[in-house]
Amino acid sequence: MNEGHYLAGRMLLAMPGMFDARFERSVNVLCVHDENGAMGLNIGEERAGVTFHEVLGELGIDPQGSADREVLRGGPVEPGRGFILHSLDWGGSDTIEVHGEDGPLCAVSASMDILRAIAAGRGPRRWLMALGYAGWGEGQLEAEMREHGWYAARGDAEVIFDMPASQRWLAAWQAEGIDPALLATTTGHA
Repeated sequence: MNEGHYLAGRMLLAMPGMFDARFERSVNVLCVHDENGAMGLNIGEERAGVTFHEVLGELGIDPQGSADREVLRGGPVEPGRGFILHSLDWGGSDTIEVHGEDGPLCAVSASMDILRAIAAGRGPRRWLMALGYAGWGEGQLEAEMREHGWYAARGDAEVIFDMPASQRWLAAWQAEGIDPALLATTTGHA
């Protein structure tokens, strides 16, 4: 793929009939995609029994007056590693801006600094926490897309930050003008 075809800043939507049950109905914000592979965060599924305040408590951070939110199942890789997907009004030394087709979409940070900032009320205005991530090696994502695994939807901050996790998959399809109930569950070969 040339640089114009990389998909960072898009939302990967699991196609109906997804071949890997771990990703069924997942919505992955693709944070990085280049010649070496891709990394995304699934924002379409909550991690049962885990809240933001519980994570802060395990890390010895006082939640102070911060909102307690669900934690998302970011993906199967390093499921104990935390990431904050957030608006661009906060940045730290490890923050990576995620650019979509129309410019900056959001950012991702994985430091204790952002957790402390959120707890103290100095963090980003909009944010989600995910544990784990989805990763693809060189050429792997492209191969999965050819096998009817993923649809690359336009990055949409409202879907990312304003929808409940359980509604993001359908909302992302609807934002594309597509009814997923009308999609085939298999791909043909000519």
